[in-house]
Amino acid sequence: MSSPTGPASGLPVRMPRPRQPGRHRRPEPLAAPEGAPALVLAVPGTSSAATRSLAEEVVSIARSELPGLDARIGYLDGDDADFPTLQSVLARAAEERTARFEQARAAGADVSQPDGPVAIVVPLLAGPDNALLRRIRQAVMDSRVAADLTDALGPHPLLAEALHVRLSEAGLARADRARLFTVATAADGIILASVGGEEAVQAAGITGMLLAARLAVPVMAAALDEEGAIAATAEQLRGSGSQQLALAPYLIGPEIDAGLLDEAAKEAGCSAAEALGPYPAIGKLALAKYTAALGIAPQQPQGAPVR
Repeated sequence: MSSPTGPASGLPVRMPRPRQPGRHRRPEPLAAPEGAPALVLAVPGTSSAATRSLAEEVVSIARSELPGLDARIGYLDGDDADFPTLQSVLARAAEERTARFEQARAAGADVSQPDGPVAIVVPLLAGPDNALLRRIRQAVMDSRVAADLTDALGPHPLLAEALHVRLSEAGLARADRARLFTVATAADGIILASVGGEEAVQAAGITGMLLAARLAVPVMAAALDEEGAIAATAEQLRGSGSQQLALAPYLIGPEIDAGLLDEAAKEAGCSAAEALGPYPAIGKLALAKYTAALGIAPQQPQGAPVR
């Protein structure tokens, strides 16, 4: 994956604000300057109202973290009406940048032809899925637009936090280890379900170790798209002493049919949490991928403290 630095004018700038007295001043917020590349969220899966709502919430979170950010959504399986394809979104971004340059030059501004990427494409994937990433990369190439493609969002500690929250929402984990109350349905073993083959399972396993540290229970990753993998992992956990299992999807949602999660839970003989969905960390991680691709390092996205 390439990580261009781009011109200085394409970097976020600090907005002036009154300085706060004292040692604990808040850091001055960053804002995206005019002319910065667009953040294009590449959304896999079947186009639907639920997918659109999820994607819009993710880019809304990213915009709230970096005011002025040009954030757009391109669907891998779009129809160019309610769900514009990734290629068409990139083409439109390129056309608009050229039009802005021509307008500025016609107005007599001393401007040069913009260089650097038109867009930074961020896949809406929790972990690496080579099949989907190949399709996204091909869509970027087919657009013939200067755009850079980032890696998937994980592994990352914020995804472990999101998994913990989804499990607690389903009554499958305590929300707070510091408070010694019990949850009758709390799992004593977690199956972390991913898609994308062995590489995806390994990446999920890294986040799984962080989740295990949060919950103090064993967590094992398994592939939803590998026949028998979920059942084998459930058997392994039970063989090591876990009796009440839970399935935690290491997925954002659009990348897989929800029916597969239901089948996997039945296969493992356990309850399942919801997919990660538009958890706030997803938008923050998408923005972090964007800023890293531009070669800048704003404050790292923070989540709730580990308790």
